[in-house]
Amino acid sequence: MTTPALFTPFTLKDVTLRNRLAVPPMCQYSAVDGVTNDWHLAHYTGLARGGSGLVIVEATGVSADGRITPGCTGLWNDAQAQGMARIAAAIQKAGAVPGIQIGHAGRKASANLPWEGDDHIPANDPRAWETISPSAVAFGGGLPRVPREMTLDDIARVKADFVSAAIRARDAGFKWLELHFAHGYLGQSFFSVHANKRTDQYGGDLAGRSRFLLETLAAVRAVWPENLPLTARFGVIEFDGRDEETVNEAIELARNFKVGGLDLLNVSMGFSTVEANVPWSGGFLAPYAERVRKEAALPVATAWCIDDPKIANGALEKGQLDIVMMGRAQLENPHYPYQAAQALGLENPAWATLPSPYAHWLSRYKGAGKVAAQ
Repeated sequence: MTTPALFTPFTLKDVTLRNRLAVPPMCQYSAVDGVTNDWHLAHYTGLARGGSGLVIVEATGVSADGRITPGCTGLWNDAQAQGMARIAAAIQKAGAVPGIQIGHAGRKASANLPWEGDDHIPANDPRAWETISPSAVAFGGGLPRVPREMTLDDIARVKADFVSAAIRARDAGFKWLELHFAHGYLGQSFFSVHANKRTDQYGGDLAGRSRFLLETLAAVRAVWPENLPLTARFGVIEFDGRDEETVNEAIELARNFKVGGLDLLNVSMGFSTVEANVPWSGGFLAPYAERVRKEAALPVATAWCIDDPKIANGALEKGQLDIVMMGRAQLENPHYPYQAAQALGLENPAWATLPSPYAHWLSRYKGAGKVAAQ
């Protein structure tokens, strides 16, 4: 039979994924002082062992004030880098490509863990820290704190923090880097008209609102190996009533990302306003990703509400996507790739997607009515 598109290899730069199914960044909120632990090692090893081609480690702060919560991972010191090196090696040993997402949470930082409120930590709480953003505009809802407007020195510092984190990610053994420019965090806030009210060179028109992102990309590009993929997750739409204008601007920025050395765009939503009216449905971001792919001539990925292998495979076959990010399905079942292969009729899916010890037991006695020797 013809191999389903979802289970064909994908090559970007010198990196080849064994299939086009990827694990997107999903915060575990379980680090201490930004340092990973046994939970993270077991979590990421299990996901990689399950059969995906790419496993991207969760949103990792480029600085202490760049974390979303006190439980978020970091990559601003050597102890954090040492922990991440164990994880990168484990992912690679399990057959997947190890990736990591680095970012700064901006005005959404200094928040409680999701299961402890998912809101801003009170400013007088010793666990809290100052939040910064392009402008002194609060996100709203459960995140009401007004951030401090960044100075030019702040902007320079954060760009330098991205560079330092990228170097540590490179030296820790990651083969795929994703810059977090989405979801209302700092990068997205510079682009967003909801968050960026600046009147200097980092605000105003599209060129001004794009400047921080393009300068950060250029700075990271200078230290990230040219033969390894440099990617970004970016919100191309807000679902706020001005969608076509936002998408058109986002595509123009994507073209500039490509010129600046970006290799792939992980297409997402802005999440810059509590007023968003998101049309949740299966694969609803795929058409927007397709526009970026065609109009900016960039490879693309996306996630959100893609938990059906037929929807995922269809998006690839139609040329909407190059990679499919599937998160929750793989949290529910770390061996989801095996299930997906079966659902798409792939012959010998155990050999195609599982490590040898699992493939042996799942294939040797399948349908034979035998009890395996103990």
